[in-house]
Amino acid sequence: MKKVAFYTLGCKLNYSETSTIGRIFQERGFEKVEFTDKPDIYVINTCSVTDNADKKCRKIVKEALKHSPNAFITIVGCYAQLKPKEISDIPGVDAVLGAAEKFQLVDILETFEKKAQPQVYASAISEANTFHNSYSFGDRTRTFLKVQDGCDYSCTFCTIPLARGNSRSDTIANVVRSAHEIVESGVKEIVLTGVNTGDFGLQNGERVETFYELVQALDQVEGIDRFRISSIEPNLLKDEIIEFVSQSKRFMPHFHVPLQSGSNKILKLMRRRYLRELYADRVSTIKSLMPHCCIGVDVIVGFPGETEEDFLETYNFINDLDVSYLHVFPYSERENTSAPELPGKVSIKDRNRRADMLRILSEKKKRYFYEQNIGREFTVLFEDDVKDGLMEGFTENYVRVVAKYDPVLVNETKHVRLTGINEQGLMQAEESFAEVLKH
Repeated sequence: MKKVAFYTLGCKLNYSETSTIGRIFQERGFEKVEFTDKPDIYVINTCSVTDNADKKCRKIVKEALKHSPNAFITIVGCYAQLKPKEISDIPGVDAVLGAAEKFQLVDILETFEKKAQPQVYASAISEANTFHNSYSFGDRTRTFLKVQDGCDYSCTFCTIPLARGNSRSDTIANVVRSAHEIVESGVKEIVLTGVNTGDFGLQNGERVETFYELVQALDQVEGIDRFRISSIEPNLLKDEIIEFVSQSKRFMPHFHVPLQSGSNKILKLMRRRYLRELYADRVSTIKSLMPHCCIGVDVIVGFPGETEEDFLETYNFINDLDVSYLHVFPYSERENTSAPELPGKVSIKDRNRRADMLRILSEKKKRYFYEQNIGREFTVLFEDDVKDGLMEGFTENYVRVVAKYDPVLVNETKHVRLTGINEQGLMQAEESFAEVLKH
């Protein structure tokens, strides 16, 4: 029995796909092991959103060879689709598989025997036109369930359409079936994920279902305590979805909504499908229905043409928004995108300085959001990671809570009252008075 280990770079979608590929290996008789357990095969699932992600791939290959010098190293994922030849030249890489091939890698590579030259199987991205059901498995608390793949948008900074192909989706029936399978594993929370999750419903280029219909169907699945929407474009976050989540007992009051810039000038250069006014309206609508809802924001700084005034417009716009935290990315030039051709290149120094300013703002936003929840009662789903005798979990609205380790609480929801914030910025809690009365 050959041993195989996996390493995932990038997004939640990648994690769901790595887990599914891992199950394919196990069904074929391979033994899944940890990265350091001297496996016979490594499968590295790559990201290519930034240059840093590319560099990480090279580093992981080097680390793999340290642990198992004779291992067969396979690279899949977005980087593999975009630059298969470049990856095949990395010392130690034995095979590279593109988007259309990665789920067939066991059949394609069969014996996983090293050849004189690296094997490259990467079709044109137009061949990646099939939806492959995927969900993560192994974390008893939370599962990432893929419902959509690919993207039909043409943002000027993004390579994802080139790496994953056109937008396509699973069917509602299949997603619900997967949710029932996940219930059987004991998982309490499902995170819906995709490249452009809100674009769910496209089959062969035609819209046959909608994300709103999917949300309604999943809300009926018994056995899952919580659903979260990983990320959704502001132009696809319709009022009906927000209103439904506000009334749902299973969908959590937590949205992650990419902004990218608070300047309409930059949004147009990015070729985004909304302006800042729509984004502000989405935040306002969410907060009017769910005042304690958590809202996360993606922001890119240093995009070509972004002057200091444009950046400050973004900073002030976000500062005035009732949002909870930011994911900040300094702009990174990507091959085969049109953004690098735009005038007004921003220096690396200024990109990093602007990113640092927004990260500080994010900490302030998060702290303020946490403070608004002190004294309120929630349920916390506790996880099985234990550090220094403490365990952590999240409230419905994504406040991270720390508590003294209790094995009974792992993968269980506990009614608590939030009492304060510790030195690490985590929320402390005590058992709610209402819960004590029940006993």
